[in-house]
Amino acid sequence: MVENTCCFFGHRTINETEELKLKLIEIIEKLIIEKSVDTFLFGSKSRFNTLCLDIVTVLKEKYPNIKRIYVRAEYPDISEQYKNYLLEGYEDTYYPEKIVNSGRAVYVERNYEMIDKSCYCIVYYNKPNAPIIRKSGTKIALDYAIKKCKNIIRVL
Repeated sequence: MVENTCCFFGHRTINETEELKLKLIEIIEKLIIEKSVDTFLFGSKSRFNTLCLDIVTVLKEKYPNIKRIYVRAEYPDISEQYKNYLLEGYEDTYYPEKIVNSGRAVYVERNYEMIDKSCYCIVYYNKPNAPIIRKSGTKIALDYAIKKCKNIIRVL
């Protein structure tokens, strides 16, 4: 799943502008056309994720072969009804076995899973000017993607 796969991660709140949307459309479409990316991994709890899902969903009309996969950080076991609900907006969903019993680190571990399964990472990380009291989940994921030598595309 790595070579033709891209994941997204970013802050829960973002400065959502028309310029950002257009930049994301350009980046994602370029990955589809030039790098044959056909699988996109999404998490949750982030406006950036939602924005990217919306964009990939629109691009799916033009490129019907692309797949949207929701990598859950909650609910290892889900009902058929909930799965069907999720599959209205995604082609697949799964809960990574390795994040069971991760406790409070479950979102960090889920992000690691998405990074491990991807060749490309599109990241919305706005480095704060204020002193960092604790490292953000986005910063933790970005550091991990760098360590894993992923192709990182940073947007703001």
